Amino acid sequence: MYDPLVHPFPDQQQSNPDSYWLKVSRSEPEDDGVVAEDLDADVAIIGGGYTGLSAALALGRDHGIKATVLEARSSAWGCSGRNGSFARISGGRVPWSTLVKTYGAEVARAYFGELRQGLDTVRALIADGSVDCDKQPDGVYKVATFASHAAALKREEELYNTVLGYSARYVDAAGVRGIHEGPESHGALYLPDGFSLDPLKFAQGVHHMARSHGARVHTNSPVVGWKTQGNVHHLATPGGTVRARRVIVATNGYTSSHLHSRLAARVLPVHSQIIVTAPMTQAQVDASLPSGSCMFDTRGLLFYYRRLPDNRMLFGGRSAISGADAAAPRHRQYLYEAMTRKFPALAGIAVENWWGGWVAVTRNSLPFCYQVPGLGDVFTAGGYAGSGVSFSIHLGTKLAMMAAGKPFETGATFLTREPERYPFASFIRLGQWMAYRWLHAKDAREARRAG
Repeated sequence: MYDPLVHPFPDQQQSNPDSYWLKVSRSEPEDDGVVAEDLDADVAIIGGGYTGLSAALALGRDHGIKATVLEARSSAWGCSGRNGSFARISGGRVPWSTLVKTYGAEVARAYFGELRQGLDTVRALIADGSVDCDKQPDGVYKVATFASHAAALKREEELYNTVLGYSARYVDAAGVRGIHEGPESHGALYLPDGFSLDPLKFAQGVHHMARSHGARVHTNSPVVGWKTQGNVHHLATPGGTVRARRVIVATNGYTSSHLHSRLAARVLPVHSQIIVTAPMTQAQVDASLPSGSCMFDTRGLLFYYRRLPDNRMLFGGRSAISGADAAAPRHRQYLYEAMTRKFPALAGIAVENWWGGWVAVTRNSLPFCYQVPGLGDVFTAGGYAGSGVSFSIHLGTKLAMMAAGKPFETGATFLTREPERYPFASFIRLGQWMAYRWLHAKDAREARRAG
């Protein structure tokens, strides 16, 4: 499969994912086809996922600028159309306690405010655009895998309430019954804001809205070369070159190391995989996830999961390291065994879909949104670490604002800084493999202690 550290771009030899979202999608939205000649653009956007489509929409709607989106495959072909479907107050993977300790309470509150705006923006887009994306009711549970994790969730509840001013609520093990069953259910932190949806249908809705505000979305038009002459960027595609003074890079976990040297090694593409089962019986529903809320657990290498509207189980997590290894059956089996360990009633159920995609993790494990130094009017955002359904939409609006000549001012000061490069980029996956081994060992020790 496509691997951002190996391939220059996802070409048409790369197959579409075996995604449940593709299976239930009605059709692809109308687009503007391939770039077939040289052309000029007010703002060129590289990447047609959530960030790029949101930026294109905001440029047209809020700033009167018609954007030209260059997408290597189809709209939302990357993680925007493949993800686990949770729109939450989230971004990056730094615990709130660590963030407060590192940056201070004021910066943490400012960041939390940005994240809340992201979720509100998603709600508004769904409502304003009448986007039919199977939005589910609000409710997110962070579930204690082991009894020893409950105390940390209680501390997190206090931090949410006292530092962030947010009404999170700890639910004890008895209170979780009827919501989340199974042996790995020892209490949970309940977050009242956050919901699941069909991520591909949502992306297609934003695509349609962007084009209705003047954006052009060119599919199957990868950027295969980038030169800058004077203040003009020349973005070469197989069918023609797009010239633009302002460029937005919205490729996130699909950012090839070949795209531009200034962008290389700023994120680590991490592979996340998902399985979706056959429909569950009512007895299996009652013994696994009676609730349809968003769920994720407290393991070092966490799992995320939910019951779909048609009573299938969606279950995801991290396993493969490289694209070459992603299709190995052991990764599917790893997810299946984790799911049936969590929900024994699902033992023997068939898996009907299995796919994966790349999320982007920075060295500080936090997102970014900044003007690229040394490249003129080039702006980029990403680093959502698998928690970007809502925050990518939010930062897309900030990229549009910056491309329109207005600064992005935020109390979350780390957001607007260029992320540090990963050192020894050629060995980056060795470090990831070692981290996975350590986290697996940590989870295994805790499981043994729990009996």
